[in-house]
Amino acid sequence: MKIEAEKLETQKSEKVQKYRSDRIRDHLANERTYLAWMRSGIALMGFGVLIVRLRIIRPPLAPQPPGNGWKLGLAFALVGVLTVLLSTQHYFAVRRDIDEDTYQPPDRWIILASLAVALLGIGVIYYVFTVPLDYLQTFMLE
Repeated sequence: MKIEAEKLETQKSEKVQKYRSDRIRDHLANERTYLAWMRSGIALMGFGVLIVRLRIIRPPLAPQPPGNGWKLGLAFALVGVLTVLLSTQHYFAVRRDIDEDTYQPPDRWIILASLAVALLGIGVIYYVFTVPLDYLQTFMLE
């Protein structure tokens, strides 16, 4: 009887420790970070679609070869999908680490995300400055 009471008390203290306010705050911060990464992934995918659509939509009398715009749009969309998948994996890993009280901030995700965005930015700069000027003049009214 005394052993059962001690077990019950131990279980209660474990539950109290599991649901401490600082741990709840950590989980909520992890969820906010996850949602921010999801928004970033969706924005990257949307920007990829925008690049492809801007390259396809053109005045009917202005012939232009398709060029490499679709490749850049595809790269943005793929990085967006990859961001969503990796952020989901990272969310669950951090959640487990918070529960086990072993969380260490990973530098590799920061470096990977920065490198991906920098490469996409270089692609956008290259794309913008390689559009033929003749194509841009077709929009001017005479």
